[in-house]
Amino acid sequence: MRGRRPPLSKDNAVDTIPEEDDPARTASHTNVGGVALRKKATGVRHWLLLDSMGQAQVVEAGKHTVMRRTGLPARDLRILDPILSYPSTVLGRERAIVINLEHIKAIITAHEVLLLNSKDPSVAPLVEELQRCIVRHHHATASQEGRANYFDTEWRNLYDLGEPQSKASTSREVTADRIHSLDSRDGLKLLQFEFIALEACLEAACSSLEKEARTLDEEAHPALDKLTTKINTLNLERVRQIKSRLVAITGRVQKVRDELEHLLDDDEDMAEMYLTDKMEQQQQLDNASVSEQAAVEQVLRSQMEDDDDDDDERVAGMKANEGDIQQDQFVGGRDSRGTRTSNARSVINKHHDVEELEMLLEAYFVQIDGTLNKLSTLREYVDDTEDYINIMLDDKQNHLLQMGVMLSTATLIVGALVVMAGAFGMNITIELFNGDNPADKETGMRKFLFTVGGGTTGGIFLYVIAVAWYKNKWLLD
Repeated sequence: MRGRRPPLSKDNAVDTIPEEDDPARTASHTNVGGVALRKKATGVRHWLLLDSMGQAQVVEAGKHTVMRRTGLPARDLRILDPILSYPSTVLGRERAIVINLEHIKAIITAHEVLLLNSKDPSVAPLVEELQRCIVRHHHATASQEGRANYFDTEWRNLYDLGEPQSKASTSREVTADRIHSLDSRDGLKLLQFEFIALEACLEAACSSLEKEARTLDEEAHPALDKLTTKINTLNLERVRQIKSRLVAITGRVQKVRDELEHLLDDDEDMAEMYLTDKMEQQQQLDNASVSEQAAVEQVLRSQMEDDDDDDDERVAGMKANEGDIQQDQFVGGRDSRGTRTSNARSVINKHHDVEELEMLLEAYFVQIDGTLNKLSTLREYVDDTEDYINIMLDDKQNHLLQMGVMLSTATLIVGALVVMAGAFGMNITIELFNGDNPADKETGMRKFLFTVGGGTTGGIFLYVIAVAWYKNKWLLD
């Protein structure tokens, strides 16, 4: 059975911080004023604790309590501070994994999950999914361990009929092969607890970003199409807001993608996340050292009991042997400690161990990369729409300029006619209207009409010639 830390009891769910270890609590006892209470409030936060069986409870824990429980330094805990704005981060440490992805701020150990901001509505689906995954993993682990115990008992009974000492290793190998063949037949390979929790967090973050990107895409296309149909202030404002949201979401998706890419490029960081393997390896090494020490003590005790009735020389010889054994024990203990350290490091440095985590991270890297590609496509569509709008505005501006040229030409021609009319309207003597008889007056009227008509016709002719020259020079369409 895997070593599990017992969950916090419900009696301690209100406050799990010892009074002598929590400076905020000490300050609250020494000073009953409002300042001390505010210090306590800032030092203690509510965490949602999910154990290895899927049971959830809300606990109050200070920074120092979390540091002792998870083995994290204060620098890593500041990443989860909601007041500070840190980029998306996934850190693997000796005893815990720190996750800061979007609205998800969690600490994962080999046997429990500490989740911050559990009352946030956006975190509620993650809590439900985490509970389902952890409960399913607990049942699968229990059934697998029961199946392993059954086969181990069965093959042990079979090999008890032969030579126990010579058949023990063979029995274990056959049992392991039988279990492996059963797992291969079922097609089920259980992930470790920390990977189950990590997968749920990654899925929640990637799904949230993908949902926002899909919603933005659904809102952007109608707004952009409407803008191309009718350009006004309202449509331009809607497109501006959509573009601002697009830039913000693209930056968030890019940060998550860069973090996953960084993890995939560094095998040592991925090896640090194998918390269960490191914990089990450490327990095995500790048990081995304890067993060796107990065996040495048993040998010394038996020798002392057998030599109680011997003479002084036998006692002296026994003491000399005891000194040699103690020296060997010291040397063996030192060697065992060195072996334990080297073995613990070898677990981290094995490259094939990270294949399982690498496949997990690659799946969500592909998902977040697809979301980024979708946002990039939407950004290109927005840029194309902006270019189209600019072309339309330039075309309208060109039409206005052409109309201005035509109006300016017409104004010039009309101005010439106005000059001619002004010349005729001056208060001077003109022989055209000096005749007293009706014949002279009729002749003058004909000449006046001929002058006005000729001037108008000449102006129109000049206008047509000017427009033709403009088109010939490609000044007008």
